[in-house]
Amino acid sequence: MAGVNDQRDDRALRADCGSCFGLCCVALPFSASADFAVDKDAGKPCSNLQTDFRCGIHTRLRQSGFPGCTVYDCFGAGQKVSQVTFGGTDWRQAPEAASQMFAVFPVVRQLHELLVYLTEALSLHPARALHAELRRLLEETERLTGLGPDALEKLDVATHRQDVNVLLLRTSELVRAEAAGKMKDRRKKDRKKDRRGADLVGARLRGADLRGADLRGAYLIAADLTGADLRLADLIGADLRDANLTGADLTGSIFLTQPQLNAAKGDLSTRLSLGLTRPAHWS
Repeated sequence: MAGVNDQRDDRALRADCGSCFGLCCVALPFSASADFAVDKDAGKPCSNLQTDFRCGIHTRLRQSGFPGCTVYDCFGAGQKVSQVTFGGTDWRQAPEAASQMFAVFPVVRQLHELLVYLTEALSLHPARALHAELRRLLEETERLTGLGPDALEKLDVATHRQDVNVLLLRTSELVRAEAAGKMKDRRKKDRKKDRRGADLVGARLRGADLRGADLRGAYLIAADLTGADLRLADLIGADLRDANLTGADLTGSIFLTQPQLNAAKGDLSTRLSLGLTRPAHWS
């Protein structure tokens, strides 16, 4: 699709577990389920976390009953909080700071996720009229990630997220409108392709033409998207857990993240944009 830049490589927004103090393995809670083998409370270290902050079963998480860990991505927030916000002092060295570190981590994670979306939006040529506003919000979001622990703990990240979302919506509309060609044709197609927030759990969408579709926040859990055309579809927040993407074309899809792919199923025939990695568990 013309006018779309598939280059999305920002290392600062990718998890660097070697520079993190295992924050996701401590700060976040999880319950025994298909995703996790045991219960764990927030603030309690996972039993698999080693003294060097590495996972003792990292290479066999799925086989050990922890597929949820393979899906999660902090978008680089872990190393930011560990090395910048708390200056390289870990929660074991400074137990008095542990609770605040664990509270700040999810906040910075949300901000980093927004940075991922804003960075991608700035690469989309059809949204060039919004680039100045997008850049302003990107810079403001980056500034917020640099706040101190006290300020981050009090930050109203939900309000900031709403401000960013308004602009991401406008970006999506511009990109998908250009993909559809003429605006009159676009309005006709929108009636069929507006699936925002739709309940598509287990839906049979094999070979579906979903080019330019609005699938923001759609529930696509275990949906059959085999061979579906998802080029330039807006997939922000779409739940793709166990969705079958075998042979699907996701090149140029917008606001699709690595965690969403990690939660889905696919194979070597699934087409992805540059910057996204084919999950190791895909056949």
